[in-house]
Amino acid sequence: MSQPEKQINNGILLTIMLIGCFLSVLNQTILNVALPDLMKEFKITATTVQWLSTGFMLVNGILVPVTAFLMKRFTTRQLFISSMSLLLIGTFVSAIAPGFELLLTGRLIQAAGAGIIMPLLMMVVLSVFPPERRGTAMGMIGLSIIFAPAIGPVLAGFVIEHYSWRWLFIGMLPLIIVIILLALKFLVNVSETSRPKLDIISIILSTIGFGGILFGLSSAGDHGWGSAKVLLYLGVGIIFLIAFCWRQLTSADPLLNLQVFKEKMFTITSIILTLYTMIMYADMILLPLYLQTSRGFSVLDTGLLLLPGAVINAIMSPITGRLFDKFGAKPLALIGLCLITYATWDVTHLSDTTSFTFLMVRTIILRIGLSFLTMPINTAGLNALPKKLNAHGTAVSNTVRQLAGAMGTALVVTYLTTRTKSHVTELMESGQVLSQSQLLKEASILGTNDAYFFMLILAVITFILTVFMPNKKAAEDQGKTIGEGKLETSTK
Repeated sequence: MSQPEKQINNGILLTIMLIGCFLSVLNQTILNVALPDLMKEFKITATTVQWLSTGFMLVNGILVPVTAFLMKRFTTRQLFISSMSLLLIGTFVSAIAPGFELLLTGRLIQAAGAGIIMPLLMMVVLSVFPPERRGTAMGMIGLSIIFAPAIGPVLAGFVIEHYSWRWLFIGMLPLIIVIILLALKFLVNVSETSRPKLDIISIILSTIGFGGILFGLSSAGDHGWGSAKVLLYLGVGIIFLIAFCWRQLTSADPLLNLQVFKEKMFTITSIILTLYTMIMYADMILLPLYLQTSRGFSVLDTGLLLLPGAVINAIMSPITGRLFDKFGAKPLALIGLCLITYATWDVTHLSDTTSFTFLMVRTIILRIGLSFLTMPINTAGLNALPKKLNAHGTAVSNTVRQLAGAMGTALVVTYLTTRTKSHVTELMESGQVLSQSQLLKEASILGTNDAYFFMLILAVITFILTVFMPNKKAAEDQGKTIGEGKLETSTK
């Protein structure tokens, strides 16, 4: 087969999987802005309706450790078509759901399909692209990861304003069907399969461990960190997660190979990935809360404010991928963190008169900074691994992302709630004459500022860690000690 033909096949393969990934990520976040409407329609509380988002995240987190086994056992084609079929079934069930219980069931089925897509896509990139071209390919994945949830509020705001929330699912159905048909026609297998033994005990340990931690973190925002319920779930989750890790380290054929953390580059990039994912998810919660709760902006207004940053972020993602191929991750990460730190500091002094334009420009700066980190950091860590650990590396990377997202959301909501209550007390004791609505609004804004200051501390810590990350030459030297086989296998 000629090289141009091989490149065309790679292009078709990546395009189909990227669109599938885009739809999966979009499904994860698009329903968030519809939660108030669903509370009214199904007559349920906020604690109950949040499971439409929390449940999706829990299933993703539980499935991630299993994806390494699935990618060894089944072909690329089988896994992708199966995951998109689950996404289709879950979307259909959600669209016709007469009650909340069936809607939640549909969401969990969606999550089962979406949880497989991202690690599978990363594994494919590692298999078909040589190291010097992976940054560009990962940049295209970054476009899906970043752009899909960013346009979600705009799309959902428009649909909910003119139609029913059900059209968020109905509109997805034909798109998913088209991707399945394209995959049936064009998708080929790019990985070697084997028949590994399924470690049922590890699956049980990881399910309870990751599920307990994610449930505890997700519940902390409502019940507080001192709640017996939250502490119980976190305690059980941590105990089972420790048992899971011990089993993986002592097993001859682990479900999730934690040997990936022996590579210094992978370990450092995983820590950086955790911290900046927390910052990203926290901002996705804080800014809409401030805009809609404290300032009275609509869902559509909020989406329109976020849209320019999302578009620029999507444009920048492939560009930073090419820059990574040329300069490595460290200089890009330092530039990105400078922008993120500035953009976070910029919103530590919000008020009830902060302009719409100011917030839009600040969000654009933040998104540009994130584009310099997302795929370069992830790719740098995965490039440090030998081929035999590619599937495990992608699974670990996505596990880190899920846990970091849950932790970032839980931490910021809990801290925001705590600080807002504290400011209510302070304002009441200050002697100012404020109505109840004015009191709550002012306290909420001050609490938001405190939460952003907490994020600022995380950004500074991330910057310091990045300073100690190996540069491009050091990373390449480290890669040579791992083996020279990656380039040969990826260009076959």
